[in-house]
Amino acid sequence: MVGPLIALFILVPIAELAVIIQVGHVIGVLDTLALLVLVSVTGAWLVKREGLAVLRRIQRQLDAGVVPGSELLDGALILLAGVLMLTPGFITDVVGILLLLPPVRAGVRRAVRHRLARRVALGGDGVW
Repeated sequence: MVGPLIALFILVPIAELAVIIQVGHVIGVLDTLALLVLVSVTGAWLVKREGLAVLRRIQRQLDAGVVPGSELLDGALILLAGVLMLTPGFITDVVGILLLLPPVRAGVRRAVRHRLARRVALGGDGVW
């Protein structure tokens, strides 16, 4: 697990810098910086909107006496999207925006549930 994390923490920033430099060459430095800020501000607004919608769904589920499993996982994915949107760079912004789309979030939620179920079935020794 440590190897992929090290690769992630080294490769993602290098890829982000390469993309930012390429975009800067095409549209200019100031426009690139403005685009990064615009995407972050827009992402923060979308995270707030989607997060509040999930909070309302969680409250409805709790009021109905139902455990809000899917909604809690959606909340975690929206939080991850927010973190990615605040991280400077276009690659993380794209991944964050994708996580804010309900159909993409539903697919990721299914994959996470499948992995968690497999890990529980294997007694916690399952490989992520």
